[in-house]
Amino acid sequence: MKMNYGNLNLHNIELTITAGLKSQLIQSSLFQIALSGRSNVGKSSLINTMLGRKKLARVSGEPGKTITVNYYNIDKKMFLVDLPGYGFASRPFSEKEKWAELTEAYFAQNDALKLVLQLVDIKVGLTPDDITMLEWMNFYSVPYTIVATKSDKLNKTELSTAAAALAVDKNIRPNTEIMLFSSLKGYGRDELWSVIIKKLSK
Repeated sequence: MKMNYGNLNLHNIELTITAGLKSQLIQSSLFQIALSGRSNVGKSSLINTMLGRKKLARVSGEPGKTITVNYYNIDKKMFLVDLPGYGFASRPFSEKEKWAELTEAYFAQNDALKLVLQLVDIKVGLTPDDITMLEWMNFYSVPYTIVATKSDKLNKTELSTAAAALAVDKNIRPNTEIMLFSSLKGYGRDELWSVIIKKLSK
């Protein structure tokens, strides 16, 4: 498995902080790439695949249970930031409110943020919660790329149809890049790193 991309050495990674409070959010000059998506969209699996680890990010059996912003320091050159998952229906209002406050605080005046990887389950397509998140990022001109997870769950015809539907969906900003990804099969990893390296070099 490839472990060097651009000037990043993926052998040198640490989970710097699991921030559950606004005061714990990192203010740093290191560039940040954030991951956003529903609680069970596969963010932890994607992180483990992207970073060449098996258990660096914990894959929870109870999605939506923990509301934290997790900062992974990559080679002391950038942060990969795992935002708390949204859309878990049984979560009480107080926890939904905490999610909103913590997520909004992360985005507020964050000049280090270079790109949001917006994860969408390719089998499901955009949910109302995904659309709400996209509307928010569109309004505030937050740069994002769509990452269609669980792409191995569809056959070639189904995958082509689902990807084409995302490409023309009016909720997604025009000309947004859409990446197909499978943590199980490992495909899409190199392509996604190419997108990240390109953003970091601008």
